[in-house]
Amino acid sequence: MAMVGETRRLLRVRDRKGARFKRDGFGKKKQISSSWRRPRGNHNKQRLQKKAKGPLPTPGYGSPIAVRNLHPSGYADILVFTPADIGALDPAVHAVRIGGTVGMKKRLDIQQKAEEAGFRILNIRAAPVKPAVPETAEETEEEDDD
Repeated sequence: MAMVGETRRLLRVRDRKGARFKRDGFGKKKQISSSWRRPRGNHNKQRLQKKAKGPLPTPGYGSPIAVRNLHPSGYADILVFTPADIGALDPAVHAVRIGGTVGMKKRLDIQQKAEEAGFRILNIRAAPVKPAVPETAEETEEEDDD
Protein backbone atom coordinates (compact mmCIF):
# COMPACT_ATOMS: atom_id res chain seq x y z
CA MET A 1 0.00 0.00 0.00
CA ALA A 2 2.96 2.32 0.56
CA MET A 3 3.67 2.29 -3.16
CA VAL A 4 0.21 3.66 -3.92
CA GLY A 5 0.81 6.63 -1.61
CA GLU A 6 4.28 7.15 -3.06
CA THR A 7 2.92 7.02 -6.63
CA ARG A 8 0.29 9.64 -5.78
CA ARG A 9 2.95 11.87 -4.26
CA LEU A 10 5.17 11.53 -7.34
CA LEU A 11 2.22 12.32 -9.64
CA ARG A 12 1.67 15.53 -7.66
CA VAL A 13 5.40 16.33 -7.93
CA ARG A 14 5.22 15.80 -11.69
CA ASP A 15 2.24 18.16 -12.01
CA ARG A 16 3.80 20.86 -9.84
CA LYS A 17 7.16 20.62 -11.54
CA GLY A 18 6.03 20.97 -15.13
CA ALA A 19 7.45 23.99 -16.90
CA ARG A 20 5.33 25.42 -19.67
CA PHE A 21 7.71 25.84 -22.56
CA LYS A 22 6.55 28.39 -25.11
CA ARG A 23 7.77 28.85 -28.65
CA ASP A 24 9.90 31.94 -29.21
CA GLY A 25 7.87 34.79 -30.69
CA PHE A 26 4.47 33.09 -30.34
CA GLY A 27 2.91 36.27 -29.00
CA LYS A 28 4.12 38.43 -31.90
CA LYS A 29 2.25 36.79 -34.78
CA LYS A 30 -1.11 35.08 -35.00
CA GLN A 31 0.26 32.29 -37.20
CA ILE A 32 2.84 31.13 -34.65
CA SER A 33 1.37 28.63 -32.17
CA SER A 34 2.66 28.39 -28.61
CA SER A 35 3.70 24.73 -29.04
CA TRP A 36 7.39 24.23 -28.44
CA ARG A 37 9.85 24.40 -31.32
CA ARG A 38 13.59 24.55 -30.73
CA PRO A 39 15.04 28.00 -31.46
CA ARG A 40 17.70 27.57 -34.16
CA GLY A 41 18.46 31.13 -35.17
CA ASN A 42 22.04 32.37 -34.94
CA HIS A 43 21.11 35.44 -32.88
CA ASN A 44 18.10 33.97 -31.04
CA LYS A 45 18.05 35.14 -27.41
CA GLN A 46 16.11 32.10 -26.22
CA ARG A 47 18.68 29.74 -27.77
CA LEU A 48 21.37 31.74 -25.95
CA GLN A 49 19.33 31.15 -22.74
CA LYS A 50 18.78 34.75 -21.75
CA LYS A 51 16.68 34.75 -18.57
CA ALA A 52 13.87 36.97 -19.82
CA LYS A 53 13.24 34.85 -22.92
CA GLY A 54 11.97 31.73 -21.16
CA PRO A 55 13.55 28.37 -20.35
CA LEU A 56 14.63 25.65 -22.74
CA PRO A 57 13.59 22.05 -22.05
CA THR A 58 16.47 20.38 -20.22
CA PRO A 59 16.82 17.06 -18.33
CA GLY A 60 15.99 18.65 -14.96
CA TYR A 61 12.40 19.20 -16.02
CA GLY A 62 11.71 15.48 -16.54
CA SER A 63 9.13 13.63 -14.47
CA PRO A 64 10.11 10.99 -11.88
CA ILE A 65 10.86 7.62 -13.50
CA ALA A 66 8.27 5.79 -11.36
CA VAL A 67 5.39 7.86 -12.83
CA ARG A 68 6.75 8.61 -16.28
CA ASN A 69 4.18 7.97 -19.06
CA LEU A 70 1.39 7.27 -16.54
CA HIS A 71 -2.10 8.74 -16.86
CA PRO A 72 -2.87 11.41 -14.20
CA SER A 73 -5.09 8.82 -12.48
CA GLY A 74 -1.95 6.72 -11.82
CA TYR A 75 -2.79 3.91 -14.25
CA ALA A 76 -0.77 2.88 -17.30
CA ASP A 77 -2.73 4.04 -20.36
CA ILE A 78 -3.23 1.06 -22.73
CA LEU A 79 -4.74 1.43 -26.21
CA VAL A 80 -7.23 -1.35 -27.04
CA PHE A 81 -8.69 -2.23 -30.44
CA THR A 82 -10.37 -5.61 -29.86
CA PRO A 83 -12.13 -7.31 -26.92
CA ALA A 84 -9.35 -9.93 -26.92
CA ASP A 85 -6.74 -7.24 -26.07
CA ILE A 86 -8.25 -6.89 -22.58
CA GLY A 87 -7.37 -10.48 -21.59
CA ALA A 88 -3.67 -9.86 -20.92
CA LEU A 89 -4.15 -6.69 -18.85
CA ASP A 90 -4.33 -6.16 -15.08
CA PRO A 91 -7.11 -3.84 -13.79
CA ALA A 92 -4.97 -2.78 -10.80
CA VAL A 93 -2.23 -1.40 -13.07
CA HIS A 94 -3.77 -0.62 -16.46
CA ALA A 95 -6.49 1.73 -17.67
CA VAL A 96 -8.15 1.08 -21.04
CA ARG A 97 -8.38 3.63 -23.84
CA ILE A 98 -10.40 2.41 -26.83
CA GLY A 99 -8.88 3.18 -30.24
CA GLY A 100 -10.44 6.00 -32.24
CA THR A 101 -10.94 3.86 -35.33
CA VAL A 102 -13.06 1.27 -33.47
CA GLY A 103 -16.72 1.30 -34.53
CA MET A 104 -19.62 1.72 -32.11
CA LYS A 105 -20.66 -1.95 -32.16
CA LYS A 106 -17.21 -3.24 -31.19
CA ARG A 107 -16.65 -0.27 -28.85
CA LEU A 108 -19.71 -1.20 -26.79
CA ASP A 109 -18.50 -4.80 -26.73
CA ILE A 110 -15.06 -3.72 -25.45
CA GLN A 111 -16.61 -1.36 -22.87
CA GLN A 112 -18.86 -4.10 -21.51
CA LYS A 113 -15.99 -6.60 -21.23
CA ALA A 114 -13.70 -4.01 -19.60
CA GLU A 115 -16.34 -3.00 -17.04
CA GLU A 116 -16.97 -6.65 -16.13
CA ALA A 117 -13.22 -7.14 -15.61
CA GLY A 118 -13.06 -4.00 -13.42
CA PHE A 119 -10.99 -1.75 -15.69
CA ARG A 120 -11.11 2.02 -15.74
CA ILE A 121 -12.12 3.20 -19.23
CA LEU A 122 -10.60 6.57 -20.10
CA ASN A 123 -12.77 7.40 -23.11
CA ILE A 124 -16.08 5.74 -22.32
CA ARG A 125 -19.11 6.52 -24.47
CA ALA A 126 -22.77 5.90 -23.87
CA ALA A 127 -24.72 3.75 -26.31
CA PRO A 128 -26.46 5.88 -28.92
CA VAL A 129 -30.14 6.42 -28.12
CA LYS A 130 -32.42 5.93 -31.11
CA PRO A 131 -35.44 8.27 -31.22
CA ALA A 132 -38.83 6.56 -31.01
CA VAL A 133 -40.38 6.57 -34.49
CA PRO A 134 -44.09 5.80 -34.84
CA GLU A 135 -44.64 2.67 -36.93
CA THR A 136 -47.87 3.67 -38.66
CA ALA A 137 -49.68 6.82 -39.68
CA GLU A 138 -52.59 5.94 -37.35
CA GLU A 139 -50.41 6.37 -34.25
CA THR A 140 -49.38 9.89 -35.32
CA GLU A 141 -53.03 10.87 -35.90
CA GLU A 142 -53.97 9.66 -32.41
CA GLU A 143 -51.15 11.77 -30.88
CA ASP A 144 -52.27 14.85 -32.85
CA ASP A 145 -55.88 14.54 -31.54
CA ASP A 146 -54.73 14.84 -27.91
